[in-house]
Amino acid sequence: MKVKFDEKGLVPAIIQDSVSKEVLTLAYMNEESLAKTLETGETWFFSRSRQELWHKGETSGNTQTVVSIDYDCDQDALLVQVNPNGPACHTGAVSCFSDQVYEGNAPNFTILGKLEKVIQSREKERPEGAYTTYLFEKGIDKILKKVGEEAAEVIIAAKNRSAEELKWEAADLLYHLMVLLVEQDLPIGEVLKTLEERHKA
Repeated sequence: MKVKFDEKGLVPAIIQDSVSKEVLTLAYMNEESLAKTLETGETWFFSRSRQELWHKGETSGNTQTVVSIDYDCDQDALLVQVNPNGPACHTGAVSCFSDQVYEGNAPNFTILGKLEKVIQSREKERPEGAYTTYLFEKGIDKILKKVGEEAAEVIIAAKNRSAEELKWEAADLLYHLMVLLVEQDLPIGEVLKTLEERHKA
């Protein structure tokens, strides 16, 4: 890996969720922290304020398992894709980029990863009155029934040639399928990985 470090011996590293593709944080690495990242498979950074190495999640437990590391065309910036084991930000937010300056009209396709986290939270915390809580409390048979019902609704919408109806029913099916995946402890990332492997084959 040919990486160009700046005059201070640092290179910026963009940390991105490998599944949702959401940017989690921007940190800096020096040669030693990059080497430790490659060696351990978890992110290590260099703190510019403390002037020392730090292992992401060492105290909080919110480590980041490295999936891939790429460098840009100038070899002076890194893109590190990770599977986060908790929030990236010290505030408890999933991403350090949580304060928005501008929002256009482009669709946000990071929704699958975000939805998975919400469903996982519902399964764990079981807030009263939430529909997802209801599904988990009713159990696997209810969840499977809903997946079947929503699949039938998708078929009916498609037969009706109604794009608007199909859009809504497909969204319902995806939601209930993700509830099933969480119940089965199968990350959506594993499903997407399978799709990617099939695409490459």
